Amino acid sequence: MSTQNAPTNLAELTTLLEDATKVKVAGLDVDGVFRGKYMSKDKFLSAVKGGGFGFCSVIFGWDIHDTVYPKELLISNRGNGYRDLLAMIDLSTYRRIPWEKDVPFFLVTFLDPDTKEPICVCPRGTLKKTVSKLAERGWDAMAGVEYEYFQFKENAHSVAEKKFTGLEALTPGMHGYSLLRTTLNKDYFNDLFDECLKFGVQIESHHTETGPGVFETALAYTSALRIADNASLFKLAAKSIGMQYGIIPSFMAKPYANLPGTSGHIHVSLRTNEGKNVFGLSDAEVEAGGRKDAQYDETKFISQEAEWFLAGLLEGLPDVVPTLVPTINGYKRLVGGESFWAPNAVTYGYDSRAASIRIISPPSVSPSATRFEVRVPGADVQPHLALSSIFLLGLRGIEKKLTLPLRPISQITTPEEKKTVKKLATSLEAATLQMMREGSVAREVLGDDFVDHYGGTRQHEVDLWNAAVTNWEVERYLELI
Repeated sequence: MSTQNAPTNLAELTTLLEDATKVKVAGLDVDGVFRGKYMSKDKFLSAVKGGGFGFCSVIFGWDIHDTVYPKELLISNRGNGYRDLLAMIDLSTYRRIPWEKDVPFFLVTFLDPDTKEPICVCPRGTLKKTVSKLAERGWDAMAGVEYEYFQFKENAHSVAEKKFTGLEALTPGMHGYSLLRTTLNKDYFNDLFDECLKFGVQIESHHTETGPGVFETALAYTSALRIADNASLFKLAAKSIGMQYGIIPSFMAKPYANLPGTSGHIHVSLRTNEGKNVFGLSDAEVEAGGRKDAQYDETKFISQEAEWFLAGLLEGLPDVVPTLVPTINGYKRLVGGESFWAPNAVTYGYDSRAASIRIISPPSVSPSATRFEVRVPGADVQPHLALSSIFLLGLRGIEKKLTLPLRPISQITTPEEKKTVKKLATSLEAATLQMMREGSVAREVLGDDFVDHYGGTRQHEVDLWNAAVTNWEVERYLELI
């Protein structure tokens, strides 16, 4: 889905940029960090005419702190001289950046310069390929994203000086849905909403969540590629707007050991070209009591395709966890499980926030609003990769007509039954090994090149973590051992 006023040809683009002297462009690396630059208007227009511009591939050859991967990976390495990729400008993503004097801004997708196809781990390219597979069946992938995020009265210099300890929370205490707490920082709170709207990132709801300085922002439901772009851009917007107020919004999943972490819940559905929700039943079917051939009572108000989609999600979920929880810290959020609102097992249920997959369907919503909420991801999720995994697993379930591998969570009540529920990996190391193993579902749906490169980047994070000496270790062992 294009942004408002997005140009469709060079003539419209030239008119749109009449008042501009420069343009900002950016693409995403595997960690979800925007990498980009300013270009002069003339250079930008020349790149559009010429089918893109060169962009150093090292952004896929180093980590979040620009450390080159010691183990050479597929896209960018010493062997290929960290050659240029082709950055393809996506005119449909046009917007202006309100906090940067309304400079024009466009997203890019990174292509292989030889094949002109998206490289295997470009987040936007990966999701574009996924969406195309669904489009072949006449379906549009639809989604929404909700972020929770801690915030601190700090800046880049102060957190470095404090060595990232003893940071001051934006507000004290646990105050979910509080009207009072937002008035403490009302200008910032309102600017997040208002500036995002100007930036083409639509917000459905915006409020405090439980935890010191925690906000939750739900982004408007839309097409999968648009919501993934919006979700990534929301992080950029929040951090940029926060800088103006001396505030750092953090999308780290678990900043405090003794408090719940922050989620990045993802809602998904499929829609036909005529606008019908593929997951929903007709009004007549709902009035008649639901689908008679539903596998379980809790799935009687979703379509057969939705039940197959859900089965595909459940079967493949353990093999794609690194695309949903991509950081070392993200697994600390999952350790607490249901008690910390972070499901860590292969479970599902009707309107259940205790399950990894929450079924949202009649009678709680209208048939047209039927969808699944994937509750495993934290706020550190890279939305393009997560959505790719979710939709590809669901499509696999539909194509194979898979049956649900277990009963709804509400029906799993005895200790013996609970022992049979498959747990998700509790560390990035274990999750990556599961994803990269021979014959994994991840390899089937995402491809070997993706799994090998992306898995290599996750192994790099694990290696750094395993070599680190933490404060916990020093405090526990230095004196007494």
